[in-house]
Amino acid sequence: MSSIPRSTRRRVLKALGVGGTAALAGCTAPSNQEATEVSTTDRATPQEPSMNPAKETDVDRIAADPTDIPDPIDRDEPKTVEVELTTKELVAEVEPGVTYTYMAFEDQIPGPMIRVRRGDTVEMTVTNEEGNSMPHNIDLHAVRGPGGGAEASMVAPGETETFRFKATYPGSFIYHCAVPNLDMHISSGMFGLILVEPKDGLPEVDHEFYFGQHELYTTGETGEEGHHDFDMEAMAAEEPTYVLMNGEKYAITPDGYGSPSIDVGDTARVYFVSGGPNLMSSYHPIGSVWDKVWQQGSIAGEPNRFVETTPVPPGSTAITTLHAEVPGPIKLVDHALSRVARKGFMAVIMREGDEQTDVFDPEP
Repeated sequence: MSSIPRSTRRRVLKALGVGGTAALAGCTAPSNQEATEVSTTDRATPQEPSMNPAKETDVDRIAADPTDIPDPIDRDEPKTVEVELTTKELVAEVEPGVTYTYMAFEDQIPGPMIRVRRGDTVEMTVTNEEGNSMPHNIDLHAVRGPGGGAEASMVAPGETETFRFKATYPGSFIYHCAVPNLDMHISSGMFGLILVEPKDGLPEVDHEFYFGQHELYTTGETGEEGHHDFDMEAMAAEEPTYVLMNGEKYAITPDGYGSPSIDVGDTARVYFVSGGPNLMSSYHPIGSVWDKVWQQGSIAGEPNRFVETTPVPPGSTAITTLHAEVPGPIKLVDHALSRVARKGFMAVIMREGDEQTDVFDPEP
């Protein structure tokens, strides 16, 4: 399984013309002049206060490595699984020159993928990092209990709480912060995925990947350099500044941190979580289809087959599979394509190998 270095970022992100990252999705973004005109004319009222300078970042990247996930479970009996998560408030770049104070589980978006087996007992410990400015907690949709554990895990800065639950049903489920301003916390990055494998496990595949979508609502315009503060009014109006895959603009692409790869003939399973907090995702792999889709992560049922685009509501997940028949990129997008061309949403999985002209011949 390929991995993407966390310490190096090849941030090209040019003017988003043909050949830039937006063109990877088959879309051509506006020129710099056009983007400036759109930014000026679409702003109904001036943003106050004016944009502050970009802040020094706390981490080199906030985007989770899509290959950094737990191994499939290889046991036949239940056990007690200890999970520890620390909530953090971190300044990081949304894109070069644009900073934001994210909220996250650990130091990544989406938060670490949790993997257990049906029947396991999970001992969940949540620590709110000392120095944070807000209370946090966790609501796991895999929990039968008040608030999905939110009440039992409420922690002020510097505090730690632990609770236990039994994983009684299989599937993939979102977890997220659920304090009173939960929409703000989720928008700022506080969500992730827990997978409860069925007792018989999952079919073997060559690769597994993990991605997450959310919207970010800020006082600045998309691409406006400086430090962006959160905009409650924009969130209430459901008008995001960015729509992001793994927390940053075009992070998991050749022009970002790089893309994971699979060989022609390989199979892959992709876990996807939509944090929202507001927008439905029209989840589509450009250059392929989903061979199988378990909508909302419902692996107890039969999957849909050969699906082009699958809806993923905010606060839910999807488990999908695909295989590589030809070389070239598979571009994971929200097919509400303005989110790709203008809001920063896309990830890429590269297929490597020889041309298969019986399947696709670019020069017949």
